[in-house]
Amino acid sequence: MRKRIYEIIEVSKGDRASAVYDVSMMLVIFVSLLPLAFKETTPALSTIDKCAALIFGVDYLLRLATADLKLDLGEASFAVYPFTPMAIIDLLCILPSLASVSEGLQALAVLRLLRMLRILRAFKAVRYSRSLSIIVTVIREQREPLLAVGTLAVAYVLISALVIFNVEPDSFDRFFDAVYWATVSLTTVGYGDIYPVSDAGRVITMLSSFFGIAVVALPAGIITAGYMDKLQNKSKDDKEE
Repeated sequence: MRKRIYEIIEVSKGDRASAVYDVSMMLVIFVSLLPLAFKETTPALSTIDKCAALIFGVDYLLRLATADLKLDLGEASFAVYPFTPMAIIDLLCILPSLASVSEGLQALAVLRLLRMLRILRAFKAVRYSRSLSIIVTVIREQREPLLAVGTLAVAYVLISALVIFNVEPDSFDRFFDAVYWATVSLTTVGYGDIYPVSDAGRVITMLSSFFGIAVVALPAGIITAGYMDKLQNKSKDDKEE
């Protein structure tokens, strides 16, 4: 019985019941995000949130009950599973709704933070989407080059911020403003709310934007290449089967 439950709640591999469960959970996830699109809570939105939390709670308990089949660590699986990344996300998705029901928890909760935690429900979709699962796997496997690019980007942002903060002290009241400007320039977004006015500052901005194109393109290329490799390998495996 537990093995069959495990087969259903895991990502479908040709099992009709598992496929139905995956699609149903995806729908629940997206519907559960609807209350976040409204500032005021209505009875209907509150009902949606509570029903979604109940479904997520049942899903969490089922996964905890079959943790040994997933982790293959014997009895230790039940103690280890709650600390796995997806289990933590599952729990954080449920807690805000529990806090809204319990007055005791409301007294301890920061309501805006709890509301924000509901956004984590979108990450649950990773478990039920094969495409998203592949992307997560690629990011995990390519973490070293991605970490190197990320370190380069952070270093460049901080160095650019230091340079512009000293070149144009009148345009940036705080160092954080300079970091914000450097980040916006690096990603070539260019909001224009904070900008240099001197020729030297503008030259630095142009260089930052050009460099940003390369830095932003690097992780995209790494993930795309890894994703295509995964798809090709999957296609070969399907043909062999």
